[in-house]
Amino acid sequence: MIHCGCIESFSRIGLVLMSFEAFLNHLSDVLDMPAADLTPDSKLADLEEWNSMALVSFIAFVDEYLEKTLSPRVIAPCKTIGDLARVAGVNP
Repeated sequence: MIHCGCIESFSRIGLVLMSFEAFLNHLSDVLDMPAADLTPDSKLADLEEWNSMALVSFIAFVDEYLEKTLSPRVIAPCKTIGDLARVAGVNP
């Protein structure tokens, strides 16, 4: 089943896949910045928009669109956008 051309749901095995491009588009909404400004190597510490509110919004986005529950403890070690993608189950 295709949700939006970029997200596929394999309900029989409980797996939701998202392209990295779609991930960046959603993350750009979370961070309120252009997706073109985000790369796998973008450092979270360099992004003024990455704050506690963005963290909560990121957790909600991953839960809603990727059907995966993340805790702040899992996200805390992430240093880059690529790290966020990996913990969300998206291949950067």
